[in-house]
Amino acid sequence: MGKGTEAGFSLEEEFEREPVPEAQRKSLLSVAAVWFGFPLNLVPGIFGGVLAAMMGFRQALLAILIGSVVLFVYVGALSYLAGKTGWNFAMLAERVFGRVGYRIVAGFLATVVIGWFAFNSGATGSTIHETFGWNERLVTLVACLVFVGITVLGVRSLSVLGMLAAPLFVVAVCVTLALAMRGVSGTDIWNYPGAGGGTMSLGAGATLVIATFADSGTMTADFTRWSKNGRHALLATATAFPFANICAFVAGAVVVSCGVIGNPAVTGGNFVPVMAHGHGALVTILALVFVLVSLGSVCAHCLYNGALGWSNLVGRKMRTLCLVLGAVATVAAVAGVWSHFVDWLNLLGVFVPPIGAVMIIATLWAAKRRETVSSAIAFAAYAIGAIAAGLVHYLAPEAGETVVGMVAAALAYAGLAAVTTARVPAELSTMEEAR
Repeated sequence: MGKGTEAGFSLEEEFEREPVPEAQRKSLLSVAAVWFGFPLNLVPGIFGGVLAAMMGFRQALLAILIGSVVLFVYVGALSYLAGKTGWNFAMLAERVFGRVGYRIVAGFLATVVIGWFAFNSGATGSTIHETFGWNERLVTLVACLVFVGITVLGVRSLSVLGMLAAPLFVVAVCVTLALAMRGVSGTDIWNYPGAGGGTMSLGAGATLVIATFADSGTMTADFTRWSKNGRHALLATATAFPFANICAFVAGAVVVSCGVIGNPAVTGGNFVPVMAHGHGALVTILALVFVLVSLGSVCAHCLYNGALGWSNLVGRKMRTLCLVLGAVATVAAVAGVWSHFVDWLNLLGVFVPPIGAVMIIATLWAAKRRETVSSAIAFAAYAIGAIAAGLVHYLAPEAGETVVGMVAAALAYAGLAAVTTARVPAELSTMEEAR
């Protein structure tokens, strides 16, 4: 296999600015492990609990199902393109938004996911501090250093981390439910009315599910380009969306519906405190390890996305950018700035999906019609989708702004592209022929 030697280690080549060669592609299990271990973490559980608190269990379950299916269609289509070509997100974006325009798109998303690294690193320190009383900033610093070190090892480390995170999540959830469901029946959970007075609509709930993985989901090509073909990439994505994502969200919703979490509309389905106290040293250790591995998996995936994106933009190795961006995010996390990121990042999540929608439609248009369209059309279609999402977000959030933005962007591109007649260039036609 292609190797590099950096910092004295034998490390696998990451192919930052070229397609992954067929000889270097990985097994379906290896690529699937990268994706299915990503949603199986504490964050979707927290949001699943918020949904149950704000909507009641049954409505929350419906929102989770709808959002996860939408993610499968959206992320699955982008993954298929990546597995078929071996191209990462930045390379795919360049074919749609142009050699100059793609820098705006790739730089935007690569920066957003670094914000998520800082947020989840800070949340690691905060959660451990609140649960165990340890020094928050010291824990955050150590966690950041470990998470950056894991990411530097490359995509193979993400696969290994996913294989650890998934079974650990299952064990942690089973232990938590065994503790939380004492004296609570399945009927009680099913009929849980919520604690927020039904203040969240079905559309808003589904949007929250989609927005949780809108950024890294759009950049899925960074992971699934390692697949042997498009079908394998699609199957790998399916293990995460809808399967793993549903499991993680529902776990948090069930815990909240058991009535064991105080103020769930704010704290959501954070079930770590349920495990951490009063149940013996073994369960306490399990809770600690779960927090570190769970949030560490999220951080490593986000930092990998960001480093790969910026490496393509500035012409440096992924590992070099990983260290640089990791240092910046670590400073933000330790300084506590991460606590101010979440509303901004979630709002960006609403405006990110139209990017992927344009990329999907543009690629299909080029492959089927053998016509290419100006990158200006791609940006115009994205703007229409983003504006539509923004209007729905502020005027009618119950309608589901994320889906509205994606559909509007896709329809806008198809409509605007219909007036073009240029033949597809050679470099774009290779997408149709790639395996």
